[in-house]
Amino acid sequence: MLQPPVESGQFRSHAYLAALRQNSVVGSMGRVGAAGDNAAMESFFALLQKNVLDRRRWTSREELRLAIITWIERTYHRRRRQRRLGRLTPIEYETIHHTAADAA
Repeated sequence: MLQPPVESGQFRSHAYLAALRQNSVVGSMGRVGAAGDNAAMESFFALLQKNVLDRRRWTSREELRLAIITWIERTYHRRRRQRRLGRLTPIEYETIHHTAADAA
């Protein structure tokens, strides 16, 4: 388990900050200890690690990239409840709306 940083200077490594600058990206900084700080991203990446990355060895970046995209589009997005869809999964939403459109 990762330990929270003791000082604010420990929050980001020099290598990480250099990578952000090199790619012209500005990192976000939430309050340390905020309840929902990175919970959604940590959950997503834990599922990705378990369901794609740890399943086998990948022979190329392209093969891994396609596996990640396929997992996101076929599994993750289809099962995840989405706020914009009234807390329904995309499949539930489409089923309800196609049934209503077919009845009209």
